[in-house]
Amino acid sequence: MTENHAAPTREIGVIMNGVTGRMGYRQHLVRSILAIRDQGGILLPDGSRLTVRPLLVGRNENTLAELAERHGIEDWTTDLDAALADPRWEIYADFLVTKARATALRKAVAAGKTIYTEKPTAGTLEEALELAALAAEAGVKTGVVHDKLYLPGLQKLRRLIDSGFFGRILSVRGEFGYWVFEGDWQPAQRPSWNYRAEDGGGIIVDMFPHWNYVLENLFGEVRSVYAQAAVHIADRWDEAGAHYTATAEDAAYGIFELEGGVVAQINSSWTVRVNRDELVEFHVDGTHGSAVVGLFGAKIQHRNATPKPVWNPDLADGHDYDADWADVPTNDVFQNGFRQQWEEFLLSYVEGTDYAYDLLAGARGVQLAEAGLRSSREGRKLDLPALSLS
Repeated sequence: MTENHAAPTREIGVIMNGVTGRMGYRQHLVRSILAIRDQGGILLPDGSRLTVRPLLVGRNENTLAELAERHGIEDWTTDLDAALADPRWEIYADFLVTKARATALRKAVAAGKTIYTEKPTAGTLEEALELAALAAEAGVKTGVVHDKLYLPGLQKLRRLIDSGFFGRILSVRGEFGYWVFEGDWQPAQRPSWNYRAEDGGGIIVDMFPHWNYVLENLFGEVRSVYAQAAVHIADRWDEAGAHYTATAEDAAYGIFELEGGVVAQINSSWTVRVNRDELVEFHVDGTHGSAVVGLFGAKIQHRNATPKPVWNPDLADGHDYDADWADVPTNDVFQNGFRQQWEEFLLSYVEGTDYAYDLLAGARGVQLAEAGLRSSREGRKLDLPALSLS
């Protein structure tokens, strides 16, 4: 008689700090960690499985208890120090507001926990580098969320780049943003702290770390930046309906020079009404072809299908330029990008492999944000030196 031995399952305890916030709850808890747990974990090449057990951490007992009951989670606490001291919890995951992140990450490093964190990793480049160095010295594995690289549109873009479709890439133009209501006659769809510099707000701090990892992983490292920040709407109303004056920029217009001579221009705005297919779009031009990609869609135009426009302001141009573009087919099955990166990080953790999107990568994002703010203040282009921990 042959015995039937079930494949073993390894359970990893994950401290999840900040899951009461929108991003921490929706993307990291529900759509990533709980999705992995509820589907029986990750199947490994040897037939075993890797699953997760979350520990919710926050300040409000009632909120944590309600979340835990809603999702069948056994463990929650308001005592971060006790959680970090408990060996059952191997990974510390941080989704706090930026101002609170560095303090918590230092504690996690001191406790020897593996770290997975949102960005920006700190409020200043000095602090971000300090955290990266502390983790390296302690031998702590770290990962920083690079979620936009996992968007279906950007994965299609990566496939185009890797295939050589563009020839030599010349330039990248990005448009990101939408209208965030002021909060008086319609509630704002972003938290009010986003518009207060003293609370860590501002679209440069929020978005330039994203643009850094998108640019460096698809086109080349950022060598310089010129940015113009603006507070277009100063009068806003908070969650309680109280008026406040915005002190952080709600729009930023950046020009980035990349290694290899590629020039990128990216507009980021919470004061723009959308007239494009998606809330973010990147237009990439190369010698052999061009592409326009968004969150999900991607369309291309090869040089053999490029029309030959002639500028004539005296005659209306009846050419349908949109018809000259072809959709890139969705040949792959794309899962939630946050979950996909979580799975990759968990596999890297258990297998002991190097992980590229670490705290040093996160520091480069902080470097670009800090340089962008300084560029706007000083009205000049700034070079970005290469970062290292030595």
